[in-house]
Amino acid sequence: MAVLVTTRLAALLASLVGASLLVFAVVNVLPGDVAAVILGTNATAENVAQLRQQLGLDQPEWLRYLQWVGGMLRGDFGTSLLSHAAVGGLILQKLTVSGPLALLSGAIALVISVPLGVIAGVRYRRLSGALISALSLGGIAIPAFWAGLLLATVFAIELRLLPAGGFIDWSEDPVAALRSLILPSFALGLVQGAVLTRYIRSAIIDVQREDYIRTARAKGLTRWQALRRHGFKNAAIPVVTILGIQLTGLLVGAIVIENVFVLPGLGRLLFQSVGNRDLVVVQDLVMLLTALVLVVNFLVDLSYRLLDPRLGPRS
Repeated sequence: MAVLVTTRLAALLASLVGASLLVFAVVNVLPGDVAAVILGTNATAENVAQLRQQLGLDQPEWLRYLQWVGGMLRGDFGTSLLSHAAVGGLILQKLTVSGPLALLSGAIALVISVPLGVIAGVRYRRLSGALISALSLGGIAIPAFWAGLLLATVFAIELRLLPAGGFIDWSEDPVAALRSLILPSFALGLVQGAVLTRYIRSAIIDVQREDYIRTARAKGLTRWQALRRHGFKNAAIPVVTILGIQLTGLLVGAIVIENVFVLPGLGRLLFQSVGNRDLVVVQDLVMLLTALVLVVNFLVDLSYRLLDPRLGPRS
């Protein structure tokens, strides 16, 4: 186990370094000049050059990269070029929206997909299994933003049960804040739940064809008893991989959904920062999201060893 952890940890660190280089390179080759954006169209070349010097944009690229990475390692994410606010504080503030949104969406996806995926896998030759399979395929085909617009039209505009957009801070009214996240959470959770349902269904079908399930059935166990005692743990191995991938889908979907519902979260902050050429905020947010995905993949790799002890360090 120690060899496995060491190997995976080394790969994680190498991936983080490579990701930071890629993020810095991509962000800094975007067209436009942040100094010119800040000063406006009437700024003179002399004023733009002076502001570039004040912001450190005239320094060599390699030096700016080292300063950026060194700052993040110290917990200093820099200062926004436009608002002059600490980026770390901005991220923590936006996490109070994006964090609950991601948790609620993930919980909705699991609540929907686990029972439906198991039923669809066990009853895949029956009408109920085929119906669940068809519904999940329809859910996969629906983009998250379209699901959000549809939910907002029905439950906010027509039925007037929930707000169509905006967000009230948790400190002002926790109930109103939670109500603001219900529709966007369902928009993300339904789509991701449909994808996860398909994978759970496939995993359950594959497990039922294994010899140890047939042997358990031959000993007198029912289909559900055989799956509960011997099948679910083995079916969980491929599902864990998909859960890691699903997190990426939630992060990408949250960027779109937060703009659809005008939620002041990380996704909306990233969208606005790209438009305003606020390079410091863009770099930090993209690197934070990338690091989160890499860490989840690292944990998924380790979970294989816990789910199946036969998997060795090379797996």
